[in-house]
Amino acid sequence: MLPSRQLGLLSRAIAAGFASVGLVALVLIASPASAQKADLDKVSFGTNWVAEAEHGGFFQAVADGTYKNYGLDVTIVPGGPNVNNRIQLIAGKIDFFMSANTLQSFDAVANKVPVVAVAAMFQKDPQVFLAHPESKIAKLEDLKPLTLFVSKEGMPTYFQWLKSEYGFSEDKVKPYTFNAQPFLADKKSAMQGYVTSEPFAVEQQAKFKPTVILLADFGFSTYSTLIETRVDFADKKPDVVQRFVDASIVGWYNYLYGDAKPGNALIKKLNAEMSDELLAYSIDKMKQYGIVDSGDSLKDGIGAMSDARMADFFGKMVRAGVTSRDIDYRKAYTLRFINKGVGLDLRSKNSPKN
Repeated sequence: MLPSRQLGLLSRAIAAGFASVGLVALVLIASPASAQKADLDKVSFGTNWVAEAEHGGFFQAVADGTYKNYGLDVTIVPGGPNVNNRIQLIAGKIDFFMSANTLQSFDAVANKVPVVAVAAMFQKDPQVFLAHPESKIAKLEDLKPLTLFVSKEGMPTYFQWLKSEYGFSEDKVKPYTFNAQPFLADKKSAMQGYVTSEPFAVEQQAKFKPTVILLADFGFSTYSTLIETRVDFADKKPDVVQRFVDASIVGWYNYLYGDAKPGNALIKKLNAEMSDELLAYSIDKMKQYGIVDSGDSLKDGIGAMSDARMADFFGKMVRAGVTSRDIDYRKAYTLRFINKGVGLDLRSKNSPKN
């Protein structure tokens, strides 16, 4: 199975220096005390990393009472370097899991793991390459002559797509060791990262703004930050799944376009190393690059997925040799709980210029 936090998340947490390494592995964030009522359905949701802005909509839904309003008592179980919440989902220890990307969903099908993606909170994967301004990089292909710092998780996944779709060569690759210094020292290099954090870290450390190339804008069409649940849970408790998905969507609208303070306060309570500056930066970049709200979500609502998009990405991963063409990728997801326009009024109310 693929690592639970694919495509550079560990790198950004360590490189940016904002992960709370000493965080207790399984810290539980419960709904407000007023929500602890017998008539609420209790569910648990495991994230795939320590608390951060990229999880903000879920924390917002806890903090502002949205989950409670949907009849749910939600416990968030944070992930971390020594926590595998996906295993907890499969074992029935938690009810929902925040999967990193669509590749994990395909991997589940290939390995006959009975989980299914029920919503995609990120329309775009945040994976980027950072380059020095002196390189004058304007598009993805411009990166080819540069030395590329790529993690061991990136090589068998997105880099195979770079090879198949754009003709990149592994000859230009050096290992990414979760340290920005080799990139900073070599102006003819580019470093992997996440758009919501590594550029901020570089700006803080080196006092310059790196050029940012978002792979999603050049055809890397995976969804990211998907909500997964067990197939049997979705079959037996569809109403609970629907309410969790709907409330999470509303939480994301409130976090992006409303007052994010409740969600941020909860994030900082869990992750004491998380700064107000990074939280604000991450939210701004999620909006600027359309990470959460773009494409199909503009008409169908946050969390949207489509058969066409899934087929497109599956085809790319087959051509890249990342995924076997023999799997039935359609078992990886369901559209049953999404594309219903939930929360669209919240965007128009709070962000008329979106």
